[in-house]
Amino acid sequence: MLDPFPPLRDHLFDPSGGLIYQLRAFRYRHSLWAGFHAVVAGWLSEWRPDCRNLVMIGPNAGHALPPGFLERFEQVIALEPDPIARYLLARRPDARRLRFDKLDCLSTADGLALLAARFPGAAVLFSNVLGQVAAPGGSWSALLSRHLQEQHWASYHDVISTTREPDHHAPIQCASLVNLETLLAHFWTRGEIAVTEHETLHLGGRGPFSYALWPITPARWHVVEWVVNQA
Repeated sequence: MLDPFPPLRDHLFDPSGGLIYQLRAFRYRHSLWAGFHAVVAGWLSEWRPDCRNLVMIGPNAGHALPPGFLERFEQVIALEPDPIARYLLARRPDARRLRFDKLDCLSTADGLALLAARFPGAAVLFSNVLGQVAAPGGSWSALLSRHLQEQHWASYHDVISTTREPDHHAPIQCASLVNLETLLAHFWTRGEIAVTEHETLHLGGRGPFSYALWPITPARWHVVEWVVNQA
């Protein structure tokens, strides 16, 4: 019998994953990326959904996941298109309850509905993926509100990227909505800045919202947002 769900295809040479990303992670994850990964560890430490199972969307090799995080759940399902990342993720010390699934939930307008149907009651973690993938037929905010409102989910995702180094590096939390100009002014206090928008600001629609800087290379900076939805 054929699986009715759209299959996740391997991406070995995607710029935001695959071989290029793994080489970059090997170079920077213990140095340039360490501060950002510490912020992510704090976010995940405070996120305690009342769920036995977790579905991770695009976790890559789990470079940003703190040690022991996967052991908080009875079962962890990962949807990851990078075969190198799957190999590395499965070899984490806390990956005894991990398995992989082939559902592609980000390529079609009903993908998140299929995700909810396939894993009812599971918590969902979008691991810096929604800012990298364009929303099919709308916005990610609208699709999340329509299809995952009744599930616990959390996401950290790129809001903007730029080649200009920030003036201030401290993370920030906002209790309510802020516009993009106000957000950028927290990190860049002088002059104009050219940015690439990732169409993910205020992804959850409510607050609070947390923001941190990720220097993905010495010449490129990302502002990353963290949001949580309570079922």
